[in-house]
Amino acid sequence: MAIEQGIWRIDGGGNVASQRLRTAKLDDENQLEELIVRDVSIINADWLLIGRQVRTSFDKRIDLLALDANGSVIIIELKRDKTPRDVVAQAIDYASWIDTVDDAQLVDCYLDFALRHGLPESSLDAAFFAKFSLPLADVNLNDSHQMVIVASELDASTERIITYLNDRHGVGINAVFFSAFIDGDKRYLSRAWMIDPKETQQLASTRGAREPWNGEFYVSFGEGERRSWDDALRYGFISAGGGGWYTNTLNMLSEGDRVWVNIPKTGYVGVGVVTGDRVSLDDFLVEKENLRGLETQVNYCSFDHDSIDAAEYFVPIKWEHTVPIAQAFSEVGLFGNQNSVCKPTTPKWSHTVNRLKQTWSIT
Repeated sequence: MAIEQGIWRIDGGGNVASQRLRTAKLDDENQLEELIVRDVSIINADWLLIGRQVRTSFDKRIDLLALDANGSVIIIELKRDKTPRDVVAQAIDYASWIDTVDDAQLVDCYLDFALRHGLPESSLDAAFFAKFSLPLADVNLNDSHQMVIVASELDASTERIITYLNDRHGVGINAVFFSAFIDGDKRYLSRAWMIDPKETQQLASTRGAREPWNGEFYVSFGEGERRSWDDALRYGFISAGGGGWYTNTLNMLSEGDRVWVNIPKTGYVGVGVVTGDRVSLDDFLVEKENLRGLETQVNYCSFDHDSIDAAEYFVPIKWEHTVPIAQAFSEVGLFGNQNSVCKPTTPKWSHTVNRLKQTWSIT
């Protein structure tokens, strides 16, 4: 279906203004590309731009390239004067090239981008750490990719194609629509996604073999100043915070789901069953007591100063088997990911779950 966007100004009395804001046209889609380059949060605050007008091996140019915190590559293609079907086909063509790109090419891509735009971080390692507070060496760079079409509108057949590729074939492709509006001498830009970006993030096309999801959820638990595995064990929860990219995936979990918990750079430490939905710190209670009033390793009172974007969220868990950090299970070949929660479809995930069941004697 075509997505129509509108903006209305609400007056002081709470009544809808009699006339909604007039739509306006951007000078051209190059202007939209420039706006995204200046501030990538216009399209997604959890992405790091690494390239603009990137030349492929078949002498075509990708409008924009970005990375997320997993090292997954995002191909961003503006519709411009191409037909809707052509821009989708072109994005898929570019994805076939990205699948062959190695780490060194992405590093060089960012170096060129940083030099042309005078960015403060001159290396991809520095830029990645500045954006995500994670060393680039801790992620599998370009282990997966997704495609995003930027347009003012798409025809119904193209939308059906995108939906089909997502729903039936697990191809991570999405569309984002921008509209401009005028209110007196002020101009506004609005954005609407065709598919929830969290879903595309989960469907990011992974290199190598894929298999049906085995029904087991992976959880990345970031042990540190804001998160304690000892607290999670004692009071029965997993948690995530620091922005929507990290916290939104907690919404994937429902009561009865089983999760396998990995502490990055440490190993797997537990498996348990979800007993409730994602909640804020205020709403997470242990026998009617908030974490602020319990004996904990983390000072949860300090979270009161968090902004909404940085807030910590909790999912209650009934643990089936856990080990202390000192006994975390880690070996070559186990699945790892920076997503707080995900549904892996790689053979490595089935191998990981089977190894954990063997090691922890779980049937």
